[in-house]
Amino acid sequence: MTSISFDPAGYADQLAAKVARLQALLAPFEAPVPQVFESPREHYRLRAEFRLWREEGLRHYAMFSPGDKYTPILIEQFPVASERINTLMPLLKAAWQADDALSHKLFQVEFLTTLAGDALITLCYHRPLDSHWETAAQALAASLGVSLIGRSRGQRLVIGRDYVSETLTVAGRAFSYRQPEGAFTQPNGQVCQHMLNWAYEALGERDDDLLELYCGNGNFTLPLATRVRQVLATEISKTSVAAALHNLDDNAVNNVALVRLSAEELTQALNGVREFRRLQGIDLPGYRFGTVFVDPPRAGMDPDTCELARRFDNILYISCNPETLTINLEQLHSSHRIARCALFDQFPYTHHMEAGVLLVRR
Repeated sequence: MTSISFDPAGYADQLAAKVARLQALLAPFEAPVPQVFESPREHYRLRAEFRLWREEGLRHYAMFSPGDKYTPILIEQFPVASERINTLMPLLKAAWQADDALSHKLFQVEFLTTLAGDALITLCYHRPLDSHWETAAQALAASLGVSLIGRSRGQRLVIGRDYVSETLTVAGRAFSYRQPEGAFTQPNGQVCQHMLNWAYEALGERDDDLLELYCGNGNFTLPLATRVRQVLATEISKTSVAAALHNLDDNAVNNVALVRLSAEELTQALNGVREFRRLQGIDLPGYRFGTVFVDPPRAGMDPDTCELARRFDNILYISCNPETLTINLEQLHSSHRIARCALFDQFPYTHHMEAGVLLVRR
């Protein structure tokens, strides 16, 4: 993790600059004025990763400026991280300083927390983990009230659970989520709730079906499924698929068929280019898709997937990289117009921003 210029007093100006940049990016596509969803000024990051730096015989949390891996910035607290992370940081540090079984060749610490108050800590080592480590780790996890994972080459030892439990509220309904260690989750929980509610409203109440690409652990799937007849969702990560299936079951959402396919593979299936055993039992012709929902990685959608999206009357697009969003919009603009758009400030004090657009057929 690189350092963040933490400047609450300048937040309004930083956000205004992001709004202006997004408007400039979307101006060629005649986008309306975006809705803007601010972040809390501090304690908004639910996950954090720190390298450890050894100095005067002790290990300290460290961060580095972009491009500089050799000049550590030693820190005791991290105000952009959740209050739970800030509470745990000194307690964990005191524990490893007091026990060589925990500190020996420890080089990285990862925190994963939730708005619901759950926490998981991952300790990464340059050595094999033995029974002495496991005994110390069990005592540490119990004292901190967390789950704990030890990682070294070829090893992954879990004390407690290898996931955290989250609760997010959309349109007055609470949805529970299992968020596994190592899998993608939105880092800013409050802004994530804004994103879910915006997408829920943008989709609207419908009597047809939804195709969702890149569904992850079902973050958007759960609330959006309540707005449509049925959903066909795809995800390529086995860990995320397992979490999504649990989340669907745990929330009694039973109108979703989830298949482990990439967006490119599903495009091939829908185009009749290839058949996939993973689609056995899925009646593709039986769906009445009215909307496709996409939340692609930073690279955006590939041209074939973009062309697939053009078949749908409505395209609901969440983007973590507005620059690649504009590349996709160049392909979509001739057939669809932007009816709604939004800026979600997931990453205050950085240049990163997330955007949402609802495109409807011209």
